[in-house]
Parts: sequence; C-alpha cells; structure tokens
Amino acid sequence: MTTALLTDRYELTMIDAAIRAGTHDRECVFEVFARRLPDGRRYGILAGTGRLLDLIADFRFGDAELDWLRDSHVVTAPTLDWLADYRFSGDIWGYREGEAYFPNSPLLVVQGSFAEAVVLETLTLSVLNYDSAVASAASRMVGVANGRPIAEMGSRRASERSGVAAARAAFIAGFGATSNLEAGRSWGIPTMGTAAHAFTLLHDTEEQAFLAQVDALGRSTTLLVDTYDVKAAVDLAVKVAGPSLGAVRIDSGDLPEQVQTVRRQLDGLGAPATKITVTSDLDEYTIAALRAAPVDSYGVGTSVVTGSGHPAAGFVYKLVARRDDSGTWVSVAKKSAAKATVGGRKLPVRERAGGIATSETIHVGEGAEPAPGARPLHVRLMTAGVPDDRYRGTTGTILAREHRAAAVAELPADALRLSRGEPAIPTIYVEA
Repeated sequence: MTTALLTDRYELTMIDAAIRAGTHDRECVFEVFARRLPDGRRYGILAGTGRLLDLIADFRFGDAELDWLRDSHVVTAPTLDWLADYRFSGDIWGYREGEAYFPNSPLLVVQGSFAEAVVLETLTLSVLNYDSAVASAASRMVGVANGRPIAEMGSRRASERSGVAAARAAFIAGFGATSNLEAGRSWGIPTMGTAAHAFTLLHDTEEQAFLAQVDALGRSTTLLVDTYDVKAAVDLAVKVAGPSLGAVRIDSGDLPEQVQTVRRQLDGLGAPATKITVTSDLDEYTIAALRAAPVDSYGVGTSVVTGSGHPAAGFVYKLVARRDDSGTWVSVAKKSAAKATVGGRKLPVRERAGGIATSETIHVGEGAEPAPGARPLHVRLMTAGVPDDRYRGTTGTILAREHRAAAVAELPADALRLSRGEPAIPTIYVEA
C-alpha cells in the first residue's frame, strides 16, 4: 500500500501554489531537528532511518490516490500531473541510525526541489518522531539494566504497525528480543514468548498447565508463577520441570521483595541455575530500583512503546537554504519567537577529549573546518533518490544497534543518570 496520502493537506496545497508561481523546482535544503530534548532527558537516540529510506524510495501517487485528490478538489490538474510522475530524485544526508542526538542536531538533511522535498515532511516526521521516542526511552532502560537482558513486549499497547516499529527501535537501543513476530520476520529481531495467565486458567489445575507447557516447550521454558500463589507455584514449577527449569516469570507484586524471596526459594529447591524474569509495567525507574535484586532479565511493554512518557521526539522539518535565481545558495530561517531556526547548510561533528564527547559542534555555511579528532556525524543516506543499502533492512538494523552502543559509550557518565538534568553535552554553533 502506498504511503503517499499519509501526509498533511498543506504540503500538496503548497506544491500547487508553487507550481502556479513557477517556484516549485527551486533547489532547497530541508533539515530535521529537535529544538529541545524531552524535559529532564540528557540525550536522545535517533531511530527510524532505515524504515524511512524504504518508504521514501517507494513513495508514489497511484491512480486511486490521484482520483481521490481530483474528486476532493485538493489540487489542480497541473499538480495532479506532477504528482503522477513523482519520484524522489534528491539527496539525503543524516546522522547514522542509533546515533545520540542533542538539541538542534541536524539529524536529517533532504536536498531536492522544493516540491519533491516538502511533500516528504509528514512521512519523515511520523517515522522519526515515533521511532526515536521509543529508542530514546529504551536506551535509558538498557543503561540502568547493567547488562541484564531486556525484551520488548508492548505491541498490544500500540497500533498494529507501530508495534512493529517499536520493536525495531527498542532492538536498536539495546533490547535483546521482542514478542512481536512481524518484527522478527521483517527485521531479523530475535523473538520470545511462552505463556500468559490465560494458559494457566485454561487448565483445571496449575500443575496441569505447567505439565502441558513443559511437554510442549521443554524444561528450559519459562513458567509464569504469579497466577495464584507465587510460593506454591515456584514449588510446583521445580517439581514439574526439575532443577533444569529455565526460568520463572513474575508479573505482579512488590518486585524487589518478591524476587529476593523467589531466589532463595529456588536455591533451596536445588534450582540455582533457574533464572528469574520480571515484567509488570516496568520502566527505567523500576528497572533501576531492581538493580540490587537477583533479577536475570526484564520484559517491558507499555512504557517503551509510549516513549516512557514522551511518545514523540519533538522533531521538526524546516527549510534552511535554497538557491536563488542566479544559482547561489541563500540561507533562510524563521525568526518567530520561541520557534526561531538557524538557516544554512550545516556540518555537524562530535567534539571529543580522551574519547569522551564534549560538545555537539555545528558548523554553519560552506568551507567548515572541524577541529582534529572531531567525529563527523553526517553520512550520505540517499543519492539521486537511491538509498544506500548499508542502512536498510536487517543489515542496517544490526549496524544501527552496534552504532548506538558505541555512541552512548562515548558520552560522559552524567548522560546515563535518570535524574533530571541538562543535555549531557552542549550544542555549539560555529560560523564558517
């Protein structure tokens, strides 16, 4: 299904007016950035780029879309003809997926004619705003989990397609698996899952349920032990599966105390290798509160797919430069209060000292010369409308996951704190 109408009407009416004025084919540069991080956050993680490249490459107006636009009198005939031939033929640069970002980081740069670039605004923001919100929250959770595995299991708390996108974004941010099968099929993400409370309630006794699950999935399975009485269920789980039981899952109660009690119980039953996984509406704060508890893994749902209270990253898509009639690049910027922008083509770098990031330095204008040792942040993602395959599909997803780990590792230690604070590094503009 085409994504062409997943857009705002004003993008097409702008194109219609620009075609009438003869300005639609002026070469322009648009930029995606966030004016600020969510309140109290110290860094963000960019996600969604790999998905977006595919969507832009396939962005088309078919007969059904054109007929609806015509019947609804959205645009005039010349614009319908232009849309019928639409193929993005411009260039795109941007931060690598998985990169840490800060206020005003120029995360994506789209260069092409005004018409072919402006029509991508809503699609671009829809993808990057959601995926980056999920990845940013997930990265905070990974940071406080101290190496313990986390699985994403929030599909039922998002729309059906957003659940797939969220699983991918969380995986990029360091989650190890997802419950979403489509995410596994589409992006090569490991999938996990065993049974819910309904499976226990289906059977006449908890023992029958455990026997059925072990028979189907083996003794290494994870048994859910909080349907009725946790202590009795743990005794029963070890009785049914033996000391080689893979894990027990706890989904309710006072988790720090409950986990300690269950760990002692398992050890006392001769099952020291049986792991404990917890779920129960976790977020980064509850995970941090369980640091001292003998938890082996976590499952996170609602909090991660909703960005842990910040379901959109706050990105905007703004025109920052255009060529004039002589072919010269002209910087353009908004001057409105609280929403002013910085015009001009930009070269962003991550300044570092001893391998640790010290600033987000954005060189504005042509001829920028970053300091030695600064890490360039832009890579070319699309050339003449053709995406770079390195950043797409399963390969791109794995690379983004690896890059996120490296990008976070070079941030100062304060970046990983959950307490409210300023961005971990300042954003500095340098005029070329």
